[in-house]
Amino acid sequence: MRRLSLVSLVLTPLVLLGCNSLRDAFTPRADVVARANDQTLSVERMATWASSGKQVPLDPMAFSRLSHIWVDYSLFAQALAAGQNLNDSATMLSAMWPVVSQLKWEHFHDKLNAATDFSDKQVDSAYEAGAMRIFQHILFQVPPSAAPNVDAQKRRQAEQLLPQARSAGARFAQLASRYSDDPGSKTQGGSLGLSGHGQFVAAFEDAAWQLAPGGVSTVIKSPFGYHIIRRPPLAEVRDSFRTGIEERLQFHGDSVYLDSLTIKRRIEPVSRAPAYVRAAMQDIDASRTSGRTLVNYRGGSVRVRDLVRWVGAMDPSVVQALPQATDEQIKQFLKAITQRELLVKQADSAKVTLTPEDLQQIRTEHDSALTLLGSILSLSPEVLRDSVGNGPHDRVNFAMGRVNEYMDRVVQGRARFFPVPPFLGQTLREHADWSVDEAGVRRAVERAQQLRGDSTRAGVGAAPRIAPAPGPAPIDTTRRPPR
Repeated sequence: MRRLSLVSLVLTPLVLLGCNSLRDAFTPRADVVARANDQTLSVERMATWASSGKQVPLDPMAFSRLSHIWVDYSLFAQALAAGQNLNDSATMLSAMWPVVSQLKWEHFHDKLNAATDFSDKQVDSAYEAGAMRIFQHILFQVPPSAAPNVDAQKRRQAEQLLPQARSAGARFAQLASRYSDDPGSKTQGGSLGLSGHGQFVAAFEDAAWQLAPGGVSTVIKSPFGYHIIRRPPLAEVRDSFRTGIEERLQFHGDSVYLDSLTIKRRIEPVSRAPAYVRAAMQDIDASRTSGRTLVNYRGGSVRVRDLVRWVGAMDPSVVQALPQATDEQIKQFLKAITQRELLVKQADSAKVTLTPEDLQQIRTEHDSALTLLGSILSLSPEVLRDSVGNGPHDRVNFAMGRVNEYMDRVVQGRARFFPVPPFLGQTLREHADWSVDEAGVRRAVERAQQLRGDSTRAGVGAAPRIAPAPGPAPIDTTRRPPR
């Protein structure tokens, strides 16, 4: 794939129209938008899809994305037609890379944190030290705009319950579940979890931290309303106290570990990294093979293609948010991505393996995705065996017919769109010959605009047709690198 220099990347939006026009004047038209092995998506088919429906904007970016969707579905259908086993372990682990990486890291993380497991004696000592405590409360909520009579009513309710709360002991949890207006804690028996100094509003904080184990406060007024607070003894909360302490230590340990990783490996984004990220998020498909460096660290680097892989494993909102993020936010995001990359490598170096339960979970999710894609296309090995001849050419043509029918329904708004899972699509592409042609994309946009214009004019009388201008050169901008 041709690379843009830093200067051309900045100037491209200003000169794109002129460059395209100059190149178009000296080159023949492109008749193909995309290829998937021996199958092609023609300019005419793409233009017809888009012009007859209103689901696809008539612009190159939308057409390029639609072309990549066609490539993914075509490669999936061709794999089925060829009898390829998409359930084999290698394909499964590659297609399920995000889940595989997460599970490996969790096992590695468990090993790192094994030393934070507390003995009963250590739990006793931590509770007696008192630096971290668990409190329960019953809240009678008073809105800030409440009338004086409402405030007085809530105070009376709290004072009436106070004697019962002070004598309830462990049954305080039942009272909280019944009477408290705090939805977050009432289902936990009024427990507010493990806390340190300074986590509550002043009035609550002052009263709570004076309580001895088993003690119950008076009625306390805070900006939230009236509270009855209790500090449960260790015998009642030993398990939750132990868990809370261990989680605090693990969180602190994780932060220290990641900070040390950043320092030791000298993780540093390049100066132009935010601009590169924004450009990549605008056209993720075209960035899948980009080798442009985003982050350097001792022993390696993170490139645009690595970022695209990680983004594919994240919530789609990440893609939407990154272009609007500040430079500093993007750099921090890239450091986090680099840390993840190194953690996964460390897990692999530590020979962390997946358990049988892990593999079953992965296989279940992978099989579910394959089943869904097959049902979308109404395509399966059985359908291919029963509906077409024995020749491989016939099976591929039948499968591609199902792909094109589905794409037509999606564009027309007559079928719901389900994308091929990104890592399954990437796995299929690694073993295929595929491309998306930017010249063909632009030619399809021109043709779709013409067809939609003809359709609009048909209702108001005949109008002379304008011959489309010669299309640009058929230059592939998103081709799989040669093996």
